[in-house]
Amino acid sequence: MSSLRVLVGCKRVIDYAVRVRVNSAKTAVETAGVKHSMNPFDEIAVEEAVRMKEKLGKKISEVVAISCGTLKCQETLRTALAMGADRAIHVDVKDETSLEPLAVAKLFKAIVEKEKIDLVIVGKQAIDDDSNQTGQMLAGLLNWPQATFISKIEIKDDNSILVDREIDGGMETISFKAPAVITTDLRLNEPRYASLPNIMKAKKKPVAKITPEELSVDIKPRLQILEVTEPPKRSGGKIVESVDELVDKLKKEAGVL
Repeated sequence: MSSLRVLVGCKRVIDYAVRVRVNSAKTAVETAGVKHSMNPFDEIAVEEAVRMKEKLGKKISEVVAISCGTLKCQETLRTALAMGADRAIHVDVKDETSLEPLAVAKLFKAIVEKEKIDLVIVGKQAIDDDSNQTGQMLAGLLNWPQATFISKIEIKDDNSILVDREIDGGMETISFKAPAVITTDLRLNEPRYASLPNIMKAKKKPVAKITPEELSVDIKPRLQILEVTEPPKRSGGKIVESVDELVDKLKKEAGVL
């Protein structure tokens, strides 16, 4: 089995515990002074890549973390390095709020080709926009096989990959050969906490900085956000006395029948 080089996506998002608010201009959510962290699905991706290297040894030659955004993304990359990634790449984007999934997929593709990556692992979606598009778009651009919503993965000696993935009807087991793109689901693993010694070691690991222009990638947005608003507040529930009353309210008040 030849060794594999693994690329792992690490998006910086508003922390999952923060209550998201729309900014005063209604153009986006408020990010100023708000705690950020690595996208939880990407944490799972990093954890799985590190576990692969720990289990398979030299069969995984390197785990490279990548993030696209402003300088603050390097904090997220340092977290990935503290978890066990070997090195990191920061694609410097001045305005990450306008960075669309297709642009990210194109940036990843350029890095995959530049770094001669064999396996890409990304979270199935980011908790900020919930697009669930980047992994699939990347696989399409590379013309690689893909496996999404992975809850179990096993790499064989011949570089074939066996995975369990969650589908609407239950579970599906598929096999394919590297190079490939994988997106992770919540049930794949539980990410480790970075220890203090590893956090200190991560400060010495290399973080390369590169721009979209250097990668010859156009990241100009193709969508225009007209307005961002909070969802309407839910009204209180009502207790009905009979099925007939329930059906009547569903017809006349809710308008769903």
